[in-house]
Amino acid sequence: MSVTQSTAETRGTRPRPVSVSRETARLLPIVAPVVFGATVVVVLALSAIAALEPSLSTLLGLAALLLASTFVEAFPVPIENVPVGGTSLATVFIVGTAVVYGWAPAILVGLLTQVMVEVTRRQPLIRVLYNSSVYALASAAAGGVTVAVPNDGFGWLAVEVALASTAFYAVNLPLVVAVVSRWARDGFFSLLDRAVSSTFIPFAIMASLTLMLAVLWDRSPFLSAALLGPLAAIALYQRSVHRELAAMRLALTDPLTGLGNHRHFHERLEHDLAEAEQKGTPLSVCVLDVDNFKELNDRLGHPRGDRVLAQIAGRLRQDGEAFRIGGDEFALLLPGCEEQEAVAVAEGVLRRVGQLAAGPDTVIRVSAGIVTYPQLGLERNEVVDVADRALYLAKEHGKSRVRVYHPDLAGLPEFAGLGAVPERGARLHAAASLARAVDERDAYTGRHSYVVGELSARVAALLGLDAGEVELVRLAGSLHDLGKLAVPEEILRKPGPLSESELLVLRRHPQIGFRMLRSLGVEPVSTWVLHHHERWDGAGYPNGIGGEEIPLGSRILFVADAYDAMTSDRVYRPRIAHELAIAELERCAGTQFDPEVVRVFVAGVQPAELAALKSG
Repeated sequence: MSVTQSTAETRGTRPRPVSVSRETARLLPIVAPVVFGATVVVVLALSAIAALEPSLSTLLGLAALLLASTFVEAFPVPIENVPVGGTSLATVFIVGTAVVYGWAPAILVGLLTQVMVEVTRRQPLIRVLYNSSVYALASAAAGGVTVAVPNDGFGWLAVEVALASTAFYAVNLPLVVAVVSRWARDGFFSLLDRAVSSTFIPFAIMASLTLMLAVLWDRSPFLSAALLGPLAAIALYQRSVHRELAAMRLALTDPLTGLGNHRHFHERLEHDLAEAEQKGTPLSVCVLDVDNFKELNDRLGHPRGDRVLAQIAGRLRQDGEAFRIGGDEFALLLPGCEEQEAVAVAEGVLRRVGQLAAGPDTVIRVSAGIVTYPQLGLERNEVVDVADRALYLAKEHGKSRVRVYHPDLAGLPEFAGLGAVPERGARLHAAASLARAVDERDAYTGRHSYVVGELSARVAALLGLDAGEVELVRLAGSLHDLGKLAVPEEILRKPGPLSESELLVLRRHPQIGFRMLRSLGVEPVSTWVLHHHERWDGAGYPNGIGGEEIPLGSRILFVADAYDAMTSDRVYRPRIAHELAIAELERCAGTQFDPEVVRVFVAGVQPAELAALKSG
């Protein structure tokens, strides 16, 4: 095997006698020691051959093996999943040379094989040196083994061939993978693992052919021509398999972008959904659409539009498995990604695509819709439709943004029409009306959401937040229990203690509320709602964060929510007095609550003010 794809291409046509390219410089730490080591073994090999004074028949035999090795090296056999795209059958003749003629001739045959092929291909000098050196070192390893094995019958010959082939393989493959991994900035061990799994069987077959070569050569070098049939059969079969695999990939690949096509997307989706169910892991699906692509096509022309699609595809390949599923629509499959991770991936895609420019004063933008499976109320066959709905919501909210769909959102009449509200302020105002629906279903008497909103706004003002932030805190307080719309009413109104499973359902309400509000584009309100049950000591939920890692808005909501909960009647216990509630807040300051927020609440919110709020 040798490097058959670009590793150290020089750029430009003007000579640079003093400096080397940056890519070449990156490869030198690997190339230099390999070339040095090869130089040493080649010098030793030349000295040994000169001392032997080989006969004419020996020189002719070596020339024949060199010719055969060079020919098969010039036409490598394609193999899937190897870093250099294929493997060469030259191993048969190089190891065969080591077995028949010894280590020194094998080194020269290996070296000259690569030199002649690479020079004929007009490859850069660094590649000629490296590939030739790799073959020289691998040949030396194979030849060294033959010296140590006794030449005593067929059994020892088989052992000699097996060990020599293994030695060649063990030196050649890691050195090739090392330079490719450094050039491609890919992991060495992951590349080596793929290469070994794809080439081990071909190399084992070549070892058996090397044994045949050694046996036939011992009888008569002319009998070795019988190997041409098996070698041709292997090469033809492998090329046929490679063409069939290429045809299969073509049927599943979009020709313009090189991404998987619509058919491939649905095949992979079914596979990943089944795997997610089997392993109990999440699968996030992100559907993306190019904003105003028809206008771009009409203005710049279809060829330019096609180039834009190809550029977008390049930005998608960095995350998950990417597909082009429509004219200007793409998809990402993100196995193992929770919703928030998927949002981060999608936002990264939007940033990278936003750096593209199709022409003067033309910026490319995409919108994205996300759904994570499994989740409550979502069936497997609804995943794509749900992601599409989230994408449409992103389009309605002004485009060039990410939206997450939650199934609970669809069944709530209070959400009807909110996606079509163009202005953020209007959406915030409309979203505030949802608090009434929460109060109607909750187990409190009175206006819990309203009171929490007002108390939160009062504390925010006392903490010195500006007027805009105070209003956002007020809204977050009004919506902090929005997720309870998805909690069964029998749990909310249960008079006795909740079971463990019921408690788990109830504790999901911050995440559900976050998803609902995230879909409406009302940050940072959605994030504050998500974390409004996080404790100062890190023992809260859903994420178990603590201290100032908890957003300030969430810390304010937690105190206001706790105070109103303690001073309101519940179905399973009566309210407690204001003084007792204040004492409980102060007792839990520094563990459950932010001590500064508690201090401001106790000092700044007057009992008369609290009574007025509670009485409505």
